[in-house]
Amino acid sequence: MPPETATPAADPSHKKTRARDAESWPTLKRFLPYLWPKDNPGLRTRIVIAMALVLAAKAVTLALPFAYKGAVDAMSGQARDGATVAFALVAAYALGRFTSVAFDNLRNIAFERVGQIATLHLAEDVFHRLHRLSLRFHLARRTGEVTKIIERGTKSIDQMLYFLLFNIAPTIIELIAVGVIFYINFGIELVAATAVTVVAYVYVTRAITEWRTKLRREMNDLDGKALHRAVDSLLNYETVKYFGAEHREEARYSNAARAYAEAAIKSENSVGLLNMAQALITNALVAAAMAYTVWGWSKGTLTVGDLVLVNTYLIQLFRPLDVLGWVYRTIRQGLIDMAEMFRLIDTDIEVKDKPGAPALIVKRPTVVFDNVTFGYDPGRTILNGLSFEVPAGSTTAIVGPSGAGKSTIGRLLFRFYDPLSGRVLVGGEDIAEVTQESVRAAIGIVPQDSVLFNEDLAYNIAYGAEGADQAMVEQAARDAALTPLIERLPDRFATMVGERGLKLSGEEKQRVAIARTLVKNPPILLLDEATSALDTRTEQEILATLRRIAKGRTTIAIAHRLSTIADADNILVLDHGRLVESGDHTALLAHGGLYAEMWARQASERREDDIEAEAAE
Repeated sequence: MPPETATPAADPSHKKTRARDAESWPTLKRFLPYLWPKDNPGLRTRIVIAMALVLAAKAVTLALPFAYKGAVDAMSGQARDGATVAFALVAAYALGRFTSVAFDNLRNIAFERVGQIATLHLAEDVFHRLHRLSLRFHLARRTGEVTKIIERGTKSIDQMLYFLLFNIAPTIIELIAVGVIFYINFGIELVAATAVTVVAYVYVTRAITEWRTKLRREMNDLDGKALHRAVDSLLNYETVKYFGAEHREEARYSNAARAYAEAAIKSENSVGLLNMAQALITNALVAAAMAYTVWGWSKGTLTVGDLVLVNTYLIQLFRPLDVLGWVYRTIRQGLIDMAEMFRLIDTDIEVKDKPGAPALIVKRPTVVFDNVTFGYDPGRTILNGLSFEVPAGSTTAIVGPSGAGKSTIGRLLFRFYDPLSGRVLVGGEDIAEVTQESVRAAIGIVPQDSVLFNEDLAYNIAYGAEGADQAMVEQAARDAALTPLIERLPDRFATMVGERGLKLSGEEKQRVAIARTLVKNPPILLLDEATSALDTRTEQEILATLRRIAKGRTTIAIAHRLSTIADADNILVLDHGRLVESGDHTALLAHGGLYAEMWARQASERREDDIEAEAAE
C-alpha cells in the first residue's frame, strides 16, 4: 500500500482523512482475528496454502522472462542448437504461463472459504450488536443508513482482502526480485531508474486517489441519503397516498439521486486523469529502459534477448501497478467501510445485564414501580417518583392525558431503558439485577400498532415462542378468534401478510398479535392501547378476546378510551408523570377528580358522535 502523507490542516475534510488514515491500521488489526481464527485450524491451513501458492505463482512468473530471452537469443543465432533450444524454451514458457494461472486459481479456491467465513462472522457480530443496542439508538438512527453500512462493509471485505494479499503483497515481492535481477544483469543504473519511476508512480497515484477517495466518500453519503429517502417513502406508502404527496416524495428522492449522480460523474472523470498520469510515467520508463538495452546491444554487451527480458519484466511489473489507484482506493474504501461497521459494534449498549446476572424466576407475577424517575432527555423528566403495585392475577389499568407517561411505563417494564432512579420489580425481583431476556420472556404485549413480519400467518403467530409447533399455532389462533378468518383464506396459515402486515385489517392484525402472545404464554400481560385504533364494534370484539386471555394472568392495560378499562380491578390515573388518583371505576367517579373529568369529556364526545351519525343517516 502506498505510504501515507500529510495533508493540509485547513480543510476539514483533510482532518477527516487524517483521522480515517489513523484508523486504517487499527481497523485492519482488529479484523485479523476474523481472518486468522484461533478456533478454526482448517481455515488457517487454507491461508498458509493460499500464500504458498502465491509465492509459487510469483516464482514461475519471475522465471518466464528468462525462457523468453533464451528463445529469442536461440532464434537470433546467439545460442547453439537454435531451433531445438527455441522449441524447448517456448514450450517451457507456455507451460510456465499455464502453471502461473493454475496456481492463481488454486489460490483463489483455497482462500475463498476463508474470506467468506471471515465476512460472515463479522456480519453476524454486527447484527448481534444491533439487536442489543438500546431503543434510543434505533429511534435516532435511520434504518436505511444502518443497513447500507452493513452492506458496504461486508461487500468490501472480500475485495479488500484479495487485493491486500494477492495484489499488494505479491507486487512488493516482485519489485524486490526485479530489482535484484536488473542489478545482476544490467547494473545499478536500470535499478535506480526503475526505483525512481515506481516511487513517482506511487506518489502520483496516491495523490490523485486521495482526491478520488474524497469524492467517493461524498458519493457514499449521498447514496445513503438517497436510499434512506427511498426506504422512508416506501415504508410510509399509505401516508404518502393520504396526502397526495407522490410528487413531493419523487422530488425529494430525485434531488438526492441527482446529487449522487453529479458526485459519481466527478469521481468517474477523475479516472481518466489517473490513467493518463500513470501511462505517462510507465511508458517513459519502458522507453528509457529499452533505449538503454539497445545501446548495450550496439556495444556488444547485451543481446536481443536482453531487450525482450527487460521489456517483459517491466510489463509484468507495471501490470499490477496499472490498477494501483483502483486497488488502493478499494483497500482504503474497504477500511473506511469496515471502520463504520466496527463503530456500530463499538456503540455503547445503554441497557446492560450485570456480569453473572441470574435469570428471572417468576413465582408470583407481581409488578411494582418503586419511586421511579425517568426521562428520555436530561432536561425533560417523564416520570417523577412514580410508585404503584400490580398484585398477582389482577387487572390494573393505567390512564391519563397524553404525555402523562403511560407508554413509558411499558418501555421501562420491558427494560428498553433503565430508570434514572428507583426500581422496577417483577415477581419481587429488581429487573436491573436479572437478565433482560428472562424479563421479556415473562411479559407478553399486545401493542396499539401490531407490526408483523412479511411472512405467512403461521410464522407470525409462532414468533411468540421459539420452537412453537403447528398444534400450538392452531390452538392460539382458535383462542384469539382467528379461525373464521383463516378458514376464508385459500392458503390458510400459509397466507402472506405483506410488509408490516398491510394485507390484514387492523382487527386481523390485533388478533394475530394476540395469538402470538398466547403462543408465548407469559404470566404477565401488557395491553398498550391495544384497541385505540379500532372502530367501536371491532373494539368490543377484541376486548372480549383480551378479557378472556387475561384470566389467570397479571394484566396491565394502558388505555386512552376509559370505557375499555372500566371493569379493571384497579385504575391508576397519571398526570405529568405522577400518580394522582387510584381506585376502581366507581370510586374514581365518586371522587370527582381527573378521572371523572376525563370520563365526562369522553362521554360527551361519544354523544356528539352518535348525534352526528344519526344526522348522517
